[in-house]
Amino acid sequence: MASTKYIFVTGGVSSSLGKGIIAASLAKLLQARGYRVTIQKLDPYINIDPGTLNPYEHGECYVTDDGAETDLDLGHYERFLNVATSQANNVTTGRIYQSVIDKERRGEFLGKTVQVIPHITNEIKERIQILGNSGDYDIVITEIGGTVGDIESLPYIESIRQLKWELGKQNSLVIHLTLVPYLAAAGELKTKPTQHSVKTLMESGIQADILVCRTEHELSYELRAKLARFCNVEQEAVIQSIDASTIYDVPNLMLEEGLDGITLSKLNLPNTSSPDLSQWNEFVSRHKNPKSEVTIGLIGKYVELQDSYKSILEAFIHAGAENEVKVNIESIHSEHITPDVIKNKIAKLDGVLVAPGFGERGIEGKIKAVQYAREHKIPFLGICLGMQMAVIEYSRNVCNLSKANSVEMEPNTPHPVINLMEEQKSVIDMGGTMRLGAWECKLEADSIVRDVYKNDLILERHRHRYEFNEAYREQLEEAGMLITGTNPDTGLVEIIELPDHPWFVGVQYHPEYKSTVSEPHPLFVAFVRAAVSYVQDRSNATMT
Repeated sequence: MASTKYIFVTGGVSSSLGKGIIAASLAKLLQARGYRVTIQKLDPYINIDPGTLNPYEHGECYVTDDGAETDLDLGHYERFLNVATSQANNVTTGRIYQSVIDKERRGEFLGKTVQVIPHITNEIKERIQILGNSGDYDIVITEIGGTVGDIESLPYIESIRQLKWELGKQNSLVIHLTLVPYLAAAGELKTKPTQHSVKTLMESGIQADILVCRTEHELSYELRAKLARFCNVEQEAVIQSIDASTIYDVPNLMLEEGLDGITLSKLNLPNTSSPDLSQWNEFVSRHKNPKSEVTIGLIGKYVELQDSYKSILEAFIHAGAENEVKVNIESIHSEHITPDVIKNKIAKLDGVLVAPGFGERGIEGKIKAVQYAREHKIPFLGICLGMQMAVIEYSRNVCNLSKANSVEMEPNTPHPVINLMEEQKSVIDMGGTMRLGAWECKLEADSIVRDVYKNDLILERHRHRYEFNEAYREQLEEAGMLITGTNPDTGLVEIIELPDHPWFVGVQYHPEYKSTVSEPHPLFVAFVRAAVSYVQDRSNATMT
């Protein structure tokens, strides 16, 4: 009998139904019952990882402590469970095929013809079971990207079919997430898309154990009975996933539907205690019942797709709940920042965040936003490229280095205040070669960040090739910029602050990756608190 239980989450009918949220919500419920749970994502695209993908293609690239560039769903997993993920939690078809081809080149297959079955499927099964074999988890939930019937997903579906047989009936189960659409013309919910999706899954040799049905309207008893009858599942295993006002409602909705209970029953696991969601529900209550609100401007170049900044947006939700305020996000495209945008939008903000990114498009707009926030004392947070833009802006407008720039944007700039990292200068391959993962940062005493973190040494996740140019450090410090965080081993400048500003911080790392429901990131919490103070000060000034 397997010591670790496996849950596979597949999707049908449509993408973007929320497999990641359902997987994270179920994991949260099981964790709240005392089980050790982790989640992994299998992505069917041929890229080795999402690190080279444009954010418009796949949303943000999430980075783990061990330096893996992964799918954004891993962010949901960490935010819900407050458990760090790793490279083992995200597998792509590209990584699977690369591994198999490398083995073939080394002669590990003893001259056999290398085929999808068994070589590719064996590699997939091995990757699925790495986490379970570690002994660290009671339950591993594996989410399969895409939808059933996609050509690229077939090897994953076949691997699940084999694993279900190999693991045994009570050691694994399949949750199939599907859509029950409402047709306004007919005035009713339609079950045929779900029936066809389940049929497609069965044609691949897999019987769904639990159906989770995304819907805009309540599923009636009769409709659930119909789905159970035609899809070969028990009626109590037909779970309704109705649209929610926030993703953080979903664990409670799944609890009401009994998803965790039916899961434990099918896996032959004890189902005696109720999940303890007290801390979770305190967060949800604060999130839904704010005492005031602030408006933060998110200055970026990918703002048309909200998933491009998913972790930042969620970090603001966590920080808002911690401060008992609603954080309204004003997304502003940095390429379109004009004097009118500054006057009509940026001037009215309670805080400015300049977001991460790559390439020269929209850079001058980011610099203008930094300048306005600096000169008008609006709370400011710059993340990665945002921190670099703050350095360029200060160099140009305070240090009088009018042509200061990053060599990423202008290779021939006379003042490369942001330069290519030394170890990056010989890099040719772009994928997986940046400075990635968790790195230490030593904080200076009597600084904003030292007060925020309450610690002298922190560990934060990175994803960049360019850095603060040490050759300009003395000049910038003499002009008033403070270097308040550096890597103790390399001396890399990690954090800059401005002492003559109420709250102005730029960080080279990505704090948003480490913000969770139970542990909101302290930098976001402090930034939102600064925005609240700014609103109060502005209100007091108006009254007087």
